[in-house]
Amino acid sequence: MDTEVDNESPAADVAAGAQERELVARAVAGDSVAVSDVVRQLQDPLYRLALRMVWRPAEAEDATQEILLRVVGNLATWRGEAKLLTWAYRIGVNYLLNLRRQTPQEAAQLSLDAFREGLADGLAAEDYRGPESALLSAEVRLNCSQAMLQCLARDERIAFVLGDVFELSSTDAAWVLDISAPAYRKRLERAKKRIGTFLTATCGVANAAAFCRCSRRVDKAVELGRIDPRKPRFATHPISPGGRTVTEAEDQMIRLHDAAAVLRAHPDYAAPQAKVEAISVLLRSGRFPLLDK
Repeated sequence: MDTEVDNESPAADVAAGAQERELVARAVAGDSVAVSDVVRQLQDPLYRLALRMVWRPAEAEDATQEILLRVVGNLATWRGEAKLLTWAYRIGVNYLLNLRRQTPQEAAQLSLDAFREGLADGLAAEDYRGPESALLSAEVRLNCSQAMLQCLARDERIAFVLGDVFELSSTDAAWVLDISAPAYRKRLERAKKRIGTFLTATCGVANAAAFCRCSRRVDKAVELGRIDPRKPRFATHPISPGGRTVTEAEDQMIRLHDAAAVLRAHPDYAAPQAKVEAISVLLRSGRFPLLDK
């Protein structure tokens, strides 16, 4: 699953917490290697969070860079009240929920009902048989699941991503969002109901009786510019070392065969290396006093 939480034993959890505190203490003391280790530890999960919220990789790269710089700039305020990644999610979520830039679906105020109607328009009678059919069908699925998330209001979208995609506990997700656990569960349930209803009525992956098939949307998606057969954005996206590939994510989705699995079944995307290097340059720019000690 596209999850960022570890199912550790209590003893392992305590040891991991101690290691995080030691790493952050060294970073705050001005150890540039420790700062780089913090960035390396957080960059891919934060990129995957940003990608779910802003849809397009280019925008997610920019958002991840800004989030990481805020994380580094505020490291001294971390007191171990949550895992380092959970704390970083809180900074990231605050940034992403307040972005002025809108996704195309947000700008158009596209509802899930309208999105469903759009998917029915231009659906081919047969599966796509052209070059790279499996790759392009996967690209359609990945792009579509990203787009459908954008049809949720941001507060519902982030609740769904934290709970059903990253599988944070309701306690941790509520802390990230700075709301009560009951309020979070209510928000998550509302989002799950909307997504579940949409997928059950629309998506052939989630429900064999539904009308839409990724392989029958390829031609229309290419025509509309939703996917680029020469340069797929999601199906060929770099993944984290040892992370799930597109094929492994799809296999997992098929085994689980439920609505939430469709949204989880993205590979473990890695933050693009060019952005990571740009962040390193900024960290050495003198903008961060803790690195000048």
